[in-house]
Amino acid sequence: MQTILINIVALVTGFVIGSVVNMSLIMIGGQVVAPPVGTDVSTMEGLQAALPLFEPRHFLFPFLAHALGTLAGAFVAAMIAASHRMKFAIAVGVCFLLGGIANVVMLPSPLWFSALDLIAAYLPMGWLGGLLAVRLRRSP
Repeated sequence: MQTILINIVALVTGFVIGSVVNMSLIMIGGQVVAPPVGTDVSTMEGLQAALPLFEPRHFLFPFLAHALGTLAGAFVAAMIAASHRMKFAIAVGVCFLLGGIANVVMLPSPLWFSALDLIAAYLPMGWLGGLLAVRLRRSP
């Protein structure tokens, strides 16, 4: 029973930490790469209207937020998990992938970004976060 509780805490904590990293990078990204002049990206409607004006540089921080958020969440989940560490890391990746799919549906972005984001930012980062945690936990 204790193992199950620890694993549930691992999954929830990994998701929360990943979400915090994700949102932090999204917030910082707007300050590093300013949105196009005259756009309001503070609302969903404003962001939808501004997307056609975005250049590739405007997609850098969203990609980093998705990838590094997933990586951090998967790493934390795998570090905390009492068993099946890699499965919990991948589960965090799947949770974030589902969010990424919802994001693509709600905010139609360029096809190249949607494909890159869905293919490279979630499951590979979940696997990498799990791999790092498993190797770190094994080392003396």
